[in-house]
Amino acid sequence: MRIIAGSQKGRRLLGPKGAGLRPTSDRVKEALFAILGPRIVGARFLDLYAGTGAVGIEALSRGAQQVTFVEPNPDSLRVLRANLDRCGLLPVADIHACSAEVFLRRRASQGSTYDVVFADPPYRIDSGRALLPSLGLGAIITLDSIVVLEHFTKVVVPPRVGRLTRLRQYRHGDTTLSVFGVNGEGADSP
Repeated sequence: MRIIAGSQKGRRLLGPKGAGLRPTSDRVKEALFAILGPRIVGARFLDLYAGTGAVGIEALSRGAQQVTFVEPNPDSLRVLRANLDRCGLLPVADIHACSAEVFLRRRASQGSTYDVVFADPPYRIDSGRALLPSLGLGAIITLDSIVVLEHFTKVVVPPRVGRLTRLRQYRHGDTTLSVFGVNGEGADSP
């Protein structure tokens, strides 16, 4: 795994260990950041199911102002912290050792918002179905926010969930990126 572009371009990251762990491929990461384009610069970025932190670190490398990493797995958290330390990015990282659902419940009452929310839930449990309603109703997104769900291509993602409207889907083999805006507003057609 490596950083594709930006201030950390070419830097190698530690990878996941263990069966069932599936980091976002470089090809899908490139597609994600092509979709986000210049909106990443100065963005407040939320990386749900952060794993090793590769996507959030890529966001920081490309100019995100701050990234919040949410990851419940202790082994993944160790790798995430080591990757942030290796890149000198610990000072601009906000790490939460809890599930995405717990984080969203806690954060909803705090008034913090994000410009970009990226979620890559485990494919085997299909938690994207439970996550989208929480995001669609939550106060962490604004009219200008964009939500990107990485999921198994065979999973059917609804076109509307709460305040979220699916703008587009990008298929990359077995992986699909579903891009949502708030009521279809605020997000340039990606």
